Amino acid sequence: MGDILIRNIPDSLKREIAQAAELRSQSLSEKAIDLLRKGLVAERETKLPPGQSAWEMIRSIFDQDGPPTGEFSAIMDEIEAERKQEFGRPMEFGDETDDRP
Repeated sequence: MGDILIRNIPDSLKREIAQAAELRSQSLSEKAIDLLRKGLVAERETKLPPGQSAWEMIRSIFDQDGPPTGEFSAIMDEIEAERKQEFGRPMEFGDETDDRP
């Protein structure tokens, strides 16, 4: 196994890791490895594939149980289609006399 040296860790962060390690009866190194592993997994899972919208990503999660059906799916399809039409259109501003901030 290899070693890694991490420089300039804030004292408060080191204390937090040490406290978390103590709660789990782990060494500081074991806890740091555990946190690094979890961080890498979380980072990998949160990246959207290129060109995929948030809705498409959410939909793919639900598609694991079969294609989405029902009223919710139809509404989300309409919202996504309308959102895509908004690109490139000039923004409309409210009435000049509108005194809202």
